[in-house]
Amino acid sequence: MNLHALRLFHTVAEKGNVTRAAEELKISQPAVTVQIKKLEKELGVTLLGTKGRGILLTPVGIQLAEQAKRLFSLESEIEIYIEQLKNGEVGKLRIVATYLPANFLIPNWIGKYKKKFPEVELELMTTNSQKAMSQLMNYEADIAFIRGKREFNELINSTQLFEDEMIFVVNKNHKFASKNIPLSQIVKEPFVFREKGGSSWEKLLSLCEIHNVQRPSVSLRINGLNEAIRTVIEGYGVTFVSSLEANEYIKRQELAIVNVNEMNLKNPISICTRHKDVLSTNVQDFIKIVESSINR
Repeated sequence: MNLHALRLFHTVAEKGNVTRAAEELKISQPAVTVQIKKLEKELGVTLLGTKGRGILLTPVGIQLAEQAKRLFSLESEIEIYIEQLKNGEVGKLRIVATYLPANFLIPNWIGKYKKKFPEVELELMTTNSQKAMSQLMNYEADIAFIRGKREFNELINSTQLFEDEMIFVVNKNHKFASKNIPLSQIVKEPFVFREKGGSSWEKLLSLCEIHNVQRPSVSLRINGLNEAIRTVIEGYGVTFVSSLEANEYIKRQELAIVNVNEMNLKNPISICTRHKDVLSTNVQDFIKIVESSINR
């Protein structure tokens, strides 16, 4: 079917007059008439009759006019949707992240983004760094946030947002609260840790090995970050965590930092996208919100 001719017929049916339709379409009246005649011949039906100086839709013409109205209304909706999609006002944004950024950073960014773009569907997936990179490369995610130092392949663009510091924290009334002490002294305290073999525990062991001090004693293992921190808040032991994990409790003065002299252990938080991909407007808008939040 000749959609151009159908559009002319639709306009004639809407205006009820060939002349007015031609004026709206900015083409000559004879050109409109010729195209509609060709459409009638193509379809094998009569669409228009005459009524005085005007036109009269045949029964088939009335039915086709209704279908054409639906078609071109849908076309208009699609055009509006595409424009909104290009402007980042609609669509879907899939984010994958490792535990720390997913729990302590991204929720704040998502809140700001959704307030600005409420119609965009947003999905956050939390996993380990290896799976996050796999999802990004396999187009299962649009953007990834990774904590830790790792080698990225040539298919990934990685930009460091900032460095996350590892810290020792204790109860606010602990004898080492806000004090400067050597690593060899803090490791003598009882430690509260999460799961065995966790990244924080491994980092602490590496720190002890580098500075040739004894390994700390883990007096208590608890399955859960909040539970481990709450135990320290209640006055038992020391824990070694990310500053992002502890900041909220430090601000409320429920925890205090122990300033360990040999301590200078940081992990980058990086944002990753696919190399050479043209970033969607949704991704670009989210990155702008992230960068704005970090630079404050």
